[in-house]
Amino acid sequence: MWKQGFLGNDASLMLDVVVTALVLVVPVLVSSIWLVKFRRRYAVHKRLQLSLAAVLLLTVAAFEVDMQWVHGGWQNIVNKDPSAPRLAGDDLAFVRTVLHVHLLFAVSTPLVWAMTITLALRRMPVPPAPCAHSRLHRFLGWASTADLVLTSVTGLTFYYVAFVR
Repeated sequence: MWKQGFLGNDASLMLDVVVTALVLVVPVLVSSIWLVKFRRRYAVHKRLQLSLAAVLLLTVAAFEVDMQWVHGGWQNIVNKDPSAPRLAGDDLAFVRTVLHVHLLFAVSTPLVWAMTITLALRRMPVPPAPCAHSRLHRFLGWASTADLVLTSVTGLTFYYVAFVR
């Protein structure tokens, strides 16, 4: 059930789910920022951010279970047929390098985002409104956004070099 994806490449179902989420999360994130910055919709921004964080946390957790326990690592997904591996030698080394760059952002994103959300929940008033924490929150929010966008770009790049090209 978890072995085959839906995007037409030889990736797993959960890998295709994560790739789809990476494509969808950036527009939702941009919408959330636009709502708070230009419409002053602080409560909607808060709900969107908490929803995005929950959805991504569940998606990534399911992905890691799929990647590590179901398939035994990303190389087993890429090279499903050991007699005719899809990637070997320099190609495999290149894909591994792309993955390592992606992991730099993929690991830091939840940490920065968790700090941003935790501090906001502790320091922002209820209902949310501008306050003394707003300046730091804005900085952390932009850092989280940049990190998440880079996670998306590098994740999509990994998917492309490992499964599409």
